[in-house]
Amino acid sequence: MTTLSTAPLAPLLAHLFAQADESSAAHIPAFAQISKEERARLMASKTDYLELYTMMKDEALAVSRETGTLLYMLARACRARTIVEFGTSFGISTLHLAAALRDNGGGRLITSEFEPSKIARARQNIAAGGLADLVEIREGDALQTLAEGLPEQVDLLLLDGAKGLYPAILALVESRLRPGSLILADNADWSPEYLERVRSPQHGYLSVPFAGEVELSMRIG
Repeated sequence: MTTLSTAPLAPLLAHLFAQADESSAAHIPAFAQISKEERARLMASKTDYLELYTMMKDEALAVSRETGTLLYMLARACRARTIVEFGTSFGISTLHLAAALRDNGGGRLITSEFEPSKIARARQNIAAGGLADLVEIREGDALQTLAEGLPEQVDLLLLDGAKGLYPAILALVESRLRPGSLILADNADWSPEYLERVRSPQHGYLSVPFAGEVELSMRIG
């Protein structure tokens, strides 16, 4: 048995995923009224991301169940002790990663979220899952919150916030990544610049699209 598959976390995740299934970004009135072209621009923007994610502040924007399980498995497999996450939202991916830390014997997960209402929800969920001692939530723009105070070594990085910022967040963490560290980027196809970097071995990564949702990369140098 694992932390992921037993109480209190297993029933909590089942509840959170059920809630997430009931809504999606496409059903947000303000978001639905925006043209397809404007949605695409906002999704890839490096400057207007606060507008977009404020618009979706009541949405879980959760990883899929399969991606959540993948996060747990990879964090266990690489024996992660230090994890950095960009984009906490309601904490569903955070819970999977913290569960892996618990089952790895402990560690530290630093996650960043700018929306206060989401931070409040995430704190409640992480506490309910019995994982609060492993998680540090940093409030604010990740370009500032993750610019300092990171562990000397980061074993796993999850990118699941504003897609246009993926290259900048990777740059903030890159010096902390050891050979073998893993990077997972959700919906990375919205960030061609990021994909170009991690798919180029000369930049020190091996990378493949995985499970139709994420780009899975490994630091090699």
